[in-house]
Amino acid sequence: MEKFSVICPCCEATLTIDALTGSILAHEEKKKAHGSFEDLAGELNKQKELREQLFAQEMSSVKDRERLLEEKFQEALKRADTDIDKPFRNPLDLD
Repeated sequence: MEKFSVICPCCEATLTIDALTGSILAHEEKKKAHGSFEDLAGELNKQKELREQLFAQEMSSVKDRERLLEEKFQEALKRADTDIDKPFRNPLDLD
């Protein structure tokens, strides 16, 4: 009985295949290298710091956004006060 081994390109598992029928006789998954507990804890701490930095950036942008919107609103009010004499022209009527 002839058989040969093939390594899967997707999951890198080793497949043992029968040469005559083409059926899979055995499947061995690739062994994953596990890091030490300290390495995993360090990686989690890095991810936590990154999340905290992103959250702080978003909070500061929200605060700044409120200020910018208020300034735009005040400018629009000033413009509206100066345009009181002109009649309103609907942009859709210009076509």
